[in-house]
Amino acid sequence: MLSSPARRDAVEVVHPLVPAGRTTRMPARNRVTPLGDIVAIPLRGAWTGNRGILHSGREIVRYHASDLWITCALEFRGRRQEQWQPHHYTFLFFHDVAVSFAAGHRPCAECRRGSYDAYRATWADGLGVAEPSAAQINRQLHAERIVPGTHRRRIHALPWAGLPDGTFVLVDDTPAVVLDDRLTEWTIAGYERSRDRPQRGDARVITPPATVAALRAGYPLQVDASARR
Repeated sequence: MLSSPARRDAVEVVHPLVPAGRTTRMPARNRVTPLGDIVAIPLRGAWTGNRGILHSGREIVRYHASDLWITCALEFRGRRQEQWQPHHYTFLFFHDVAVSFAAGHRPCAECRRGSYDAYRATWADGLGVAEPSAAQINRQLHAERIVPGTHRRRIHALPWAGLPDGTFVLVDDTPAVVLDDRLTEWTIAGYERSRDRPQRGDARVITPPATVAALRAGYPLQVDASARR
C-alpha cells in the first residue's frame, strides 16, 4: 500500500503559465473509471489497488497483466511503497468501492480480509453456489468484465427492478450509480446530477453480474457521500 497516496498519485511539473520558480501538480495516469479505463484526472481515490505491472517508467503501457484485479486499503501495517517502481505492480486509485466494483475489481484478501470474506459469502449467497476460491472469483470476473480476446468492456442487460444499490449502469453512455430510486451520474470530477431510476425494462449494466449478485445479497456498500446529495 502507499503510505502517503495524496502525495504519490500526482507529479510536480513546470507549467508555461506558472511563474518561474513555482510548480503545479499534474495528476498521474492512475485513476480508474467505472468502465475500467485508466485516466489522468484530479479526482482523489479512497482506495488503491492493482492489475499487475502495467507501467514502464511513469507511463501506463498495458490495460492489465492477468485476471487478478484487486482493490486495496490506502494504508496497511505501516508499509511504505513508492509509485512507479520498476518490476512492481502499478498502483491504481478508485473514487469509492462502487467505482472499483464497476471497474471489475474485488477486495484484496490480505489488506481487506474482512471485506474479501464478506464478498465471498455474499457472492455465494447471491449466486446460490459454494463460497468460491480467489482463483474462481478472478476467472469469473474477468469473463464478465471483458469481451474474450479483446480489451473491450462487456455491458450486461439486467432488469432495472432487480438492481441493488451500488450497481453502475450506462445512461446515454454516461456511467451512473443506482441508489434507492435514483441514478447519480459519475464524471471525471466525481458524482454530479441525479435522475429518477426507471422501473421497467432492462438496464445496460457495467458492474459484473456476480458482483451485482453479491450487492443484492447484502455486501456492505461504500459509496462517496457526494453521490447521495
